[in-house]
Amino acid sequence: MKIYTKKGDYGETALYGGAKTRKDNIRIHAYGTVDELNSTIGMVLSFDISEAGKEMLRQVQDDLFVIGASLATPDSSKSRISPVSKDHVTQLEEWIDKLEEDLPPLKSFILPGGTGAGSTLHFARTVCRRAERETVELSQKDDIDKENLIYLNRLSDFLFVLARHENQAKDVEETPWLPKK
Repeated sequence: MKIYTKKGDYGETALYGGAKTRKDNIRIHAYGTVDELNSTIGMVLSFDISEAGKEMLRQVQDDLFVIGASLATPDSSKSRISPVSKDHVTQLEEWIDKLEEDLPPLKSFILPGGTGAGSTLHFARTVCRRAERETVELSQKDDIDKENLIYLNRLSDFLFVLARHENQAKDVEETPWLPKK
């Protein structure tokens, strides 16, 4: 099977179920940004990170494939994949709580940065927020599974806390943002 089909050469693509839409449709933006987020997490995994971090991020990548498939399927009754659920969101919350146990409390905003993994996790957080915004926009026009929105919202919090955790594990101090007087 060839990777190219030439079917999208003029700005249209097929959604799951066969319907066609323009490539600039908000649905395509939403699941495309989820794909971008998944790739960004793949970049994080190329760095030296904790085994626990690797395990959690691999699960997140799997969840993001599920969300992407959900967003690419206008008629959810045709989906063959179980959607993300409250259990997936609860898992993120448990990870956040566990990671925060060993982190110093925040007393100010911090600047994104640190190790390669830490700074890329901060970048992934911003991509996640964009995916969330685009999914919210899609939800205003089409019916989508609301758990996708909740998951993306919680995921950005998780990525922030994991960035802090990975930086601390490498003894890299956070840079506080202090307003200029």
